[in-house]
Amino acid sequence: MFPRGSCGVGHSVPAGRRRAPAERDASAVSPAIEAPEVGPGDESLAEPLLLPWDRFSAWLHCICVVGFDLELGQAVEVIYPHHSKLTDKETCSDLSLFPWPRTGCLGDTQFCFRFRQAAGRKSSLGCFLEHFDRDAPVCLKRDQGHYYGYVYFRQVRDKSLKRGYFQKSLVLISKLPYVTFFHSLLKLIAPEYFEKQEPCLEAACNDIDRWPAPCPSRVLTLPIMGVVMKVRIPSCYDKPGMSQLVHSSENDSLVSIVLPSIHEVDLFRCFSPVFFHIQMLWELVLLGEALVVMAPSPAESSDTVLALVSCISPLRYCSDFRPYFTIHDSEFKEYTTRTQAPPSVILGVTNPFFAKTLQHWPHIIRIGDMKQMGEMAKQMKVKKLKNLKTLDSKPGVYSAYKPFLNRDEEIIKQLQKGIQQKRPSAAQNAILRRHFLELTQSFIIPLERYVASLMPLQKSISPWKSPPMLRPFSQDEFMKTLEKAGPQLTSRLKGDWIGLYRQFLKSPNFDGWFRNRWKEMTQKLEALHLEALCDEDLLLRIQKHTEVETVDLVLKLKDKLAQAEREQLPVKAGTLARLQNHIESVILTLPEDLQGILLKPSSP
Repeated sequence: MFPRGSCGVGHSVPAGRRRAPAERDASAVSPAIEAPEVGPGDESLAEPLLLPWDRFSAWLHCICVVGFDLELGQAVEVIYPHHSKLTDKETCSDLSLFPWPRTGCLGDTQFCFRFRQAAGRKSSLGCFLEHFDRDAPVCLKRDQGHYYGYVYFRQVRDKSLKRGYFQKSLVLISKLPYVTFFHSLLKLIAPEYFEKQEPCLEAACNDIDRWPAPCPSRVLTLPIMGVVMKVRIPSCYDKPGMSQLVHSSENDSLVSIVLPSIHEVDLFRCFSPVFFHIQMLWELVLLGEALVVMAPSPAESSDTVLALVSCISPLRYCSDFRPYFTIHDSEFKEYTTRTQAPPSVILGVTNPFFAKTLQHWPHIIRIGDMKQMGEMAKQMKVKKLKNLKTLDSKPGVYSAYKPFLNRDEEIIKQLQKGIQQKRPSAAQNAILRRHFLELTQSFIIPLERYVASLMPLQKSISPWKSPPMLRPFSQDEFMKTLEKAGPQLTSRLKGDWIGLYRQFLKSPNFDGWFRNRWKEMTQKLEALHLEALCDEDLLLRIQKHTEVETVDLVLKLKDKLAQAEREQLPVKAGTLARLQNHIESVILTLPEDLQGILLKPSSP
């Protein structure tokens, strides 16, 4: 067991946590390429974590070892750090990841899964982590209701065991959707663990507990078991589609691994088996349709689901998705029932049982072996669902869905030409990612433009009145704007864009996007109102106030200041300090007995 309080090198334990700074210049964008590097123990650019295991918890919830016992079946053998907990329901989901033995899984396999967080679970680092989430892209924010499980599964023949196989999984449980990063981390930890067992996990956890927090826009150097990884955490200020390269520095002689991305999967490889249907798949994901991916292995299942979810980036996929879903999953009955319509969810499965259980689902993607990187699917026709009877059915898309937009023949020709010319897979992937990005941006820009028009004019903001309300979203009003300012301005695709928008406005993805934009605009109004208050001469204003009115003004201003810090309002640099000075100046005009009461710091 870890000696709590002694294994976190360089930790101090002050009496309380410091509040994360709320003040920032909303218009300032920190260029990623100029961002200083942050290494272990460097607190100059990140809020210090104050307790043992806080640094570890900023990245991971825990590390699990799942084995197979002939009598007990699958079992969680150990959890690191030892004080970490999983509920029975969460443990059940953790066990559901274990692939059944078959020839195709011999050797080492990596994949990921996702499961619901138990109700009522709260993190002691909630406020601190929200500070870092604020500047993260929407697709990379911590998942509030789910955990990700990143798996390294080893299965080899072993005649000394009754079962005839050695089977064990090393699993990283995290809130962060950094799939590429955690798979790379597992490649370093897992082989060492299988050789040296638990002391290796203890060493790895101690190393992670010295890492700086995953701060957006920063380049981090992360030592792990004698190896140094160098990564950059993306920021919401990054230009979509622009690769933020990790630049070399004087200390790079110590760096063993440089990751160009912490989260992106290979879209071209994942979509190759159903290449001619990428346009339709983009629409299905955008509209939050029920989708199931049937694949021959957990790795191909999870990669394809993650590729589907990311194809509408920078729009966040707001429905549930399960990269690897099994019959043992706690939501199995909920998601496979025939008593109601399939939910808005994307499932990745490998068990042949699902071919029958999910036959009533409206959209099924059958993925073949992805190992043939240079090959492309020849089947172009969307197949009827009745033709899908077993997991051995031919690869393809089984659906009765009719796309709203015409197929983009240009992107198909471009990638086909790349295959013929043996263009590197990374280049093919970049072309396809750019295609999806431009398609999503063309779709979302008219919505962004209309929603921005719902903001009241800045001149209507008065410091002595409540901030004005946003105008409500009107579907009819928005549709009228599409005639002159629709996606046709930026996209060459033809088709029923109006019908696609109407369907999208009913989807969970629109609901999630609009809620987020509404929150951002409401906070912007609050910030502008706060800045207007700071521009007022409050001492002149209170000359006409009674003592009671002045005290009431002070209390309201202190509430506004607390709200700005709590909600991290996007105020200009220096605004909160100016407001604090205004409050203190007003308090000093009051009698001494009231000054003593009002100048006392608020309780944390």
